[in-house]
Amino acid sequence: MNSAILDPDVQNYINQNLKTDPTVLILKGVTFPEVSAAEVVEQIESKSRCEKKLPSWFQQSNIYYPNKLNIEQTSSELTANYKSRLISGNTLIDLTGGFGVDAYYFGKVFKHVTHCELNADLSKMVTHNFDMFNVNNITTISEDGISFLQNTEKNYDWIYVDPSRRHDSKGKVFFLKDCLPNIPEQLDILWSRSKNILIKTSPLLDISIGLNELVNVKTIHIIAVNNEVKELLWVLEHGFTGKVKITTVNLKKGGDEQFEFLHEDEAEVEIIHSEPLIYLYEPNSAIMKSGGFNSLTESFGVTKLHKHSHLYTSEKLIAFPGRTFKIEKVVPYNKKQIKKLNIKKANVTTRNFPDTVQNIRNAFKIKDGGDDYLFFTTDIDNEKIVLICKKND
Repeated sequence: MNSAILDPDVQNYINQNLKTDPTVLILKGVTFPEVSAAEVVEQIESKSRCEKKLPSWFQQSNIYYPNKLNIEQTSSELTANYKSRLISGNTLIDLTGGFGVDAYYFGKVFKHVTHCELNADLSKMVTHNFDMFNVNNITTISEDGISFLQNTEKNYDWIYVDPSRRHDSKGKVFFLKDCLPNIPEQLDILWSRSKNILIKTSPLLDISIGLNELVNVKTIHIIAVNNEVKELLWVLEHGFTGKVKITTVNLKKGGDEQFEFLHEDEAEVEIIHSEPLIYLYEPNSAIMKSGGFNSLTESFGVTKLHKHSHLYTSEKLIAFPGRTFKIEKVVPYNKKQIKKLNIKKANVTTRNFPDTVQNIRNAFKIKDGGDDYLFFTTDIDNEKIVLICKKND
């Protein structure tokens, strides 16, 4: 960490060049004797990435930023704030602190938070940034979190860990056992210091695999932001042996969409299939990740078009966690009939259909966009159909 970056002239230069092409700055060079052009560009690139993801950091003066990879890997303020609403207590330890966004939000609901970060430079940056925010209830420790737990006698109300998905020899990994730290292998150490564990994992981690690797899982939270799944959260409670609750949330401006069900009950739900009715529903991405397709029918009183289509329908309009459409017309998937519709522009989606969106666009010369929404799917009789819809705002 080069403290000269915090010089007022350097900070002013960074703020004035947030929209400047980094290549231009590198070629031009800088006139600061203790700060290189590469260091300045790194600050500019990282800060620029925080404008929407971390607005509190972006707006706060004299923040020291790590490289852009650290910014990419950190939680957004939206997801960090969501996490902070799930748990509470007196003490929490963050074993893989990183840029400190999660720790910052946990500090709003816990009396004291311990932030462990193996990278000494990153730990210094976080310490400095917390000072800029006038945070006084977070202790930063430049040490491996697991090693710190092994050597301390303290117990914590909660342990939080976000294992790295990048392995030194295996590259990017998706199994928990291949992440660093290896949580399944270290669970005994974690349980020796807390009865409650919160784990953040990649949205690509398969839920069934995670359940096989972990024990005492109480709840799984699937978090999407504007219909893009960002992270999975695993809540573990020592000794818990009940049914696992899966909670899905889609954080968006118009209001959060939330849905929950019991993982073990999903297969037992008796679902009803039907022909397309008046309204069509497409679940949001968090629900698609959860696999709670049968539970949706029970919770919202909708019917399903086909076992594998994951599209739902109803006679009356309901509030549904996803996109809602009014069905204008249903036609068989027949090239002559579809061409007769003379649709030049539409939003095309496929669900349980043997062809791709791009091939469909090419075959029928349909441009992207417009007010029409076409769903190419399979119905209850295993027939290929096209639903012509209007979005229900």
